[in-house]
Amino acid sequence: MTFAGEPRGSEQQVSMITMEEDGPHPRRDRVVVEEPLEIRVVLPDETRHSISVTMRTPGQDEELAAGFMFTEGILKDRASMSAVEHCPNALGAAAGNVVNVRIITDAAFDPKRFTRNVYTTSSCGICGRASLDLIRQSCPKKPEGSFELSYDWMMGLSSQARDTQAVFEGTGGLHAAALFEPNGELLFLREDVGRHNAVDKILGTLFLDNRLPASDRVLWVSGRASFELVQKAVLAGIPAMAAVGAPSSLAIEAAREFGMTLIGFLRDGRFNVYAGADRIAT
Repeated sequence: MTFAGEPRGSEQQVSMITMEEDGPHPRRDRVVVEEPLEIRVVLPDETRHSISVTMRTPGQDEELAAGFMFTEGILKDRASMSAVEHCPNALGAAAGNVVNVRIITDAAFDPKRFTRNVYTTSSCGICGRASLDLIRQSCPKKPEGSFELSYDWMMGLSSQARDTQAVFEGTGGLHAAALFEPNGELLFLREDVGRHNAVDKILGTLFLDNRLPASDRVLWVSGRASFELVQKAVLAGIPAMAAVGAPSSLAIEAAREFGMTLIGFLRDGRFNVYAGADRIAT
């Protein structure tokens, strides 16, 4: 496995004016960097296919690309990929913003699925993919997890995650996703301007480390629980997800069908359990 490319900054300083009662105050502020990332598939014969352009926060680009391709069904396992790297030939504004994913065989890749060069915003998933049939076709089995989660354990998730959100602490402008052990240990956290990107970075890290399916793990997300996030968790074999925000109806339906514990509104000393209540200790 090879990796290439220098890490790019996730935040920058900008000048701004704060208006207060006594008038304007010129100041400097830290803001989140948002740039496009093009993800390309490179076949063994060096044929290249652009499959996605997503707005993201630079950092963990290789993990983001691998996670995206795994949840899209292009990569089945780590052995199907020979390398993931920033394109060395990208120039100008594209420099550092193009990732090539080299796959071992083109047998599982259908370029017709991506003939329109999918554009993914930082706030929504792949449009038109909200279908339970996708999970039924792609997921070999339901996520497994025999643990029980207590009220006190759940209450500690957000505080642990927030303590690790270095860029959010400085800018206040990022989503985050974190992966926990059932014993409460925070394995790692990823930040991005897009919440789907943050989850893809988590899954890409697991994919590249050959740690999927991620049974007996809990995924925490800083925003709402959409169908796309539940879909990604199910495909990765994660049996429980907790969100600071609200779940959608389709997210709840998917979680219930696939035996996943889904928690929403994890804040202010309470949380709601929408699916998989058998994993919550009472």
